[in-house]
Amino acid sequence: MAIPIISAEEAASYINHDDTVGFSGFTPAGSVKAIPVALGERAKAMHAQGKPFKIGMITGASTGDSLDGSLARADAVKFRTPYQSNADMRNLINAGKAEYFDSHLSVVGQQIRYGFLGKINWGIIEACDVTEQGEIVLTTGVGISPTVCKYADRLLIELNAYHPKGLRGMHDLMVVADPPHRREISIYSPSDRGGAEVIKVDPAKIAGIVLTNQADEVSGFSKTDEVTDQIGRNVADFLSNELKNGGIPSSFLPLQSGVGNIANALLAALGEHPGIPDFEMYTEVIQDSVIDLMEKGRVKFASGCSLTVSPEKLAHIYSNLDFFHKRILLRPQEISNSPEVARRLGIISINTAIEVDLFGNVNSTNIMGRKMMNGIGGSGDFTRNAYISVFTCPSVAKGGKISAFVPMVSHTDHSEHSVQVVITEQGVADLRAKSPKAKMKAIIDNCVHPDYKGILREYAGLAGDTHTPCTLSAAFGMHLELEKSGDMRNINWGECFK
Repeated sequence: MAIPIISAEEAASYINHDDTVGFSGFTPAGSVKAIPVALGERAKAMHAQGKPFKIGMITGASTGDSLDGSLARADAVKFRTPYQSNADMRNLINAGKAEYFDSHLSVVGQQIRYGFLGKINWGIIEACDVTEQGEIVLTTGVGISPTVCKYADRLLIELNAYHPKGLRGMHDLMVVADPPHRREISIYSPSDRGGAEVIKVDPAKIAGIVLTNQADEVSGFSKTDEVTDQIGRNVADFLSNELKNGGIPSSFLPLQSGVGNIANALLAALGEHPGIPDFEMYTEVIQDSVIDLMEKGRVKFASGCSLTVSPEKLAHIYSNLDFFHKRILLRPQEISNSPEVARRLGIISINTAIEVDLFGNVNSTNIMGRKMMNGIGGSGDFTRNAYISVFTCPSVAKGGKISAFVPMVSHTDHSEHSVQVVITEQGVADLRAKSPKAKMKAIIDNCVHPDYKGILREYAGLAGDTHTPCTLSAAFGMHLELEKSGDMRNINWGECFK
């Protein structure tokens, strides 16, 4: 049967107030663009008529501004899950105008199937090809698309001519069985395949196809600076020493790295380090530095959930698709972030912290414990199941007014039981097989900025000689001082310990 070609406005008209919509993509890669902009305009028009219009949003991870930004600015969001990074969406959430529930990315697909997220009325999916037989070829991001296509009542497709049909075969798509019938995921190396190249649906389920030609809304990465470069060198030195001392198998292990400028810098540093052999990646986001290292032969293969690269880098990939087609595989986040696969392969995970406390608990989501930044993303999926789990961050922020290291984190995403190594531009704190007091010493001696070493040693001395030195009256003293004076360095522990 012929699937109708419709406008973005017509597609948006099908979606009603209180509908729950599942979207394709993972980061702006593979995120839909035309329909959500039209949906935002529909919401504004409804609001102008005094009528309610808000939808539930389920995505793979963060998206582009055309999706998160358009719907946030239109106040069209009833709830949002599991991860976002858009300023307008963040402001909407932190103002309490949209419900937001943060979630480990690996569980979103199964939460849909279990019915935990309610009925999915619509799925909106970006594709580079759709056949009359209902075969959907995804673009640069997979996310939760296979599950959405299976469980949404109806589908709308953005057929984006910007992405070549030659992407077919670069995806490994599956929906795992649910308990009690789930079997092992048959992936034993990053390049193993266990699924299909396309998503197959009943063509009658597709309400319409919207034709587009739009690039992914991935912004370029900022240039590295001395701090991010030094963090990268410290990570590379640490892993090289682990390899040399037999802590990592001589063949090395697959790497997982988070998203952002620090992650991009540290991957570049790993590629340049003579003590690091050529390696594979089993990760969620494939960034620019991975592509550069792939062409140099340093990255042998990369399995991920999205190809989140700058526009220039994506154009380069498309110009050399035969080369990259053999070296990149994109999977649903339920597979790319699978705890089962991460533990089997022995992933070395490297993620970014907002703040770390003296015992190794990590906050990666909330500013001052109450304002959502982005979300936990996939960091928990990998950290808890890694062969070695590493967290990185600059030791200070805002010109030194904020220390990344505090007596107690204002919000806990990763507990001390999962965090093994912390690395800043100052150095490396290996927390493995250490008591809480030994962890305190390792963190202060090796990772804390010089401006804060004395401050945190004073706290440690005042906190008592218990198993876990902590004084409740002072544990958030540095946070309170920041609110009071705007600079954590002004802390007076004597006032806190009265």
